Amino acid sequence: MIVESPAKARTVGRLLGRNYHVVASVGHVRDLLRSQLAVDIDNDFAPTYRVPNDKRQLVKQLAAEVAAAETVYLATDPDREGEAIAWHLAEATKLDPDRILRVVFHEITPDAVSRAFANPAGLDMNLVSAQQARRILDRLVGYQISPLLWERVRNRLTAGRVQSVAVRLVVERENEIATFQPREYWTLDAELAQRPKATSDGTQPFRAGLQHINGKAVDLQSDLEVTPILNTLQDGHFRVDQVKTGQRQRKPKPPFTTSTLQQAASARLRYRPARTMRVAQQLYEGLDLGEGEPAGLITYMRTDSTSVSHQSQMETRTLVEQLYGHAYLPAQPPHYKTRTKGAQEAHEAIRPTRVHLIPAAAKDHLSRDQYALYQLIWQRFVASQMVPALFDTQSVDILAGSDASNMPYLFRASGSCLAFAGYLKAYRDIDDEQENLLPPLKAGEELDLVQLLPQQHFTEPPPRYTEATLIQALEENGIGRPSTYASILATIQERGYVETTTGTGRNLRPTEIGLLVDGLLATHFPEIISTEFTSEMEANLDQVAAGDLDWISAVRQFYEPFSARLVSATENLPENRLADQPVGRTCPACASPLVVKYGRYGQFIACSSYPACRHTESASEKAGVACPQCSGDLVLRRSRRGRPFYGCSNYPGCTFSSWKRPLPTPCPNCGGLLVVQSRGAAQCLACRNEYAQEGL
Repeated sequence: MIVESPAKARTVGRLLGRNYHVVASVGHVRDLLRSQLAVDIDNDFAPTYRVPNDKRQLVKQLAAEVAAAETVYLATDPDREGEAIAWHLAEATKLDPDRILRVVFHEITPDAVSRAFANPAGLDMNLVSAQQARRILDRLVGYQISPLLWERVRNRLTAGRVQSVAVRLVVERENEIATFQPREYWTLDAELAQRPKATSDGTQPFRAGLQHINGKAVDLQSDLEVTPILNTLQDGHFRVDQVKTGQRQRKPKPPFTTSTLQQAASARLRYRPARTMRVAQQLYEGLDLGEGEPAGLITYMRTDSTSVSHQSQMETRTLVEQLYGHAYLPAQPPHYKTRTKGAQEAHEAIRPTRVHLIPAAAKDHLSRDQYALYQLIWQRFVASQMVPALFDTQSVDILAGSDASNMPYLFRASGSCLAFAGYLKAYRDIDDEQENLLPPLKAGEELDLVQLLPQQHFTEPPPRYTEATLIQALEENGIGRPSTYASILATIQERGYVETTTGTGRNLRPTEIGLLVDGLLATHFPEIISTEFTSEMEANLDQVAAGDLDWISAVRQFYEPFSARLVSATENLPENRLADQPVGRTCPACASPLVVKYGRYGQFIACSSYPACRHTESASEKAGVACPQCSGDLVLRRSRRGRPFYGCSNYPGCTFSSWKRPLPTPCPNCGGLLVVQSRGAAQCLACRNEYAQEGL
């Protein structure tokens, strides 16, 4: 049996027992040739695949084991990517199609694996074709536009079919912000209190906002419009006109999909999408909880469906009744409608494989990240199977004027009180409303004015995207699929087209290069950055996956207009070469000026006399913190995979490094280096003490 990862191989192997030999392919074993386009445009876009050098020995071993095995099961992940990996494995190992048994499971548990092996099938070539079409489309764009960017703009720039659309969204939002014209407006609140004779319990003052004047909605645009109202009401009369009470439901949200999990993990845990998916992969592939053999803790984490199996719903209903009581169970298990374009309803939402494994029981066997994400998934899923929360609501209309006979001003106050927690017993969102209690008011009751609170406002532009909201926008526009969101976000930042703003907001903004490349693509390849066009291509790939469209037609439909644009761009793309940025220092080897250059792994400093002088330096950003080992400067660097980390500027003489951001404040206990551990928390690398950041 062949799976993708060693962790998955260990988990499945222990579930199957000694009669099965489970091995890992460690991802893809074949890909398009890197040294050339590897797509024969004149021969129906026939691809040329190759086993990478670092996989040749592994493929040789797999081929030998496949040839010697009585039966071969391919158990790669249950999506297009997994189906494509299975097909490439069969091709690379020369596995006879008649000997292929494809097994698919959405959770790595004994029951799920047993069911999969009881119902093996062949490869789904429609899914393989859809993935192959996506790979070829991306290659055609990347390998044919990128050389133009190298020639006309800067070396090492690349264009991607879906990534360019993501950059476009960020650029468009930045343009909206830049061109936004703020408009002044004012609001007026009145802080009011019941008169002493109306209450004896010492109720607190409350606020009401001005809504209407003489029956017309308020639109105050300057202090000149506010001042007469203040003069009238400063010594005016306030009287309760009517009190409305009611009850409102708040329904639970559906269980997580890939997109909503990444958004929630970003907001609640401060995890970047790549981190969320890495930890989710660990939970899916299986962890040892001290029960003798590991098993997966969650279902497959790349999904756009909110469907839930009947069995898991029944198990959850039993648990809810045990934990919270019968009143928290809906009469019927809820069903959620998937809103994502082209969602695969056959898949399930992300949920715990064993809902009775409450997070606290697993905590000691999980890392901090694993526990936090498992708890988030568990709570959201359990809440999704519970009854709505109920709020008692109160709305009070208050008339005001210069005297009791002339009251043209209508103020309104609203309050709510949680009457029944419902699903909130298990899960609360960050944006869940807080209780806002009003005193027990009655129609006709006179009120005392404590103070008037005018406030000036200006309309604000739309906010910059965060990683979470950009993923949401991609999903809403039908751009990309669950397996691609994290890589899209990582790619546009690693390539230097988008950067994260400093501070706590972690907003995304386009860089100078991002703006330039986006402008060139918008002029010469408008389809590439069009959300509508890209969404249509995603829909075509869905048709290929469903067997309703052949992949060659789908690729041709894209390539014919693209090739015409390519010819035009080759002739008309202007020269926009970005000059190397001077550093302001001279080369220590030859005294020539040093400049900032761009390479495969981002910026670096080099001698302007290259290739005569080959001196280079890191162009790393200083962290403002001394190295705890040698007192050198800690600087921000990037690993070979593009992941940021902090290392000593004296490398290789000093090898200190940390994935976590260092803080300038020393540890109050031992004076050691503090690093950001999690949201609002810091930890000392020396004594391991933890502190709240605001207390440092």
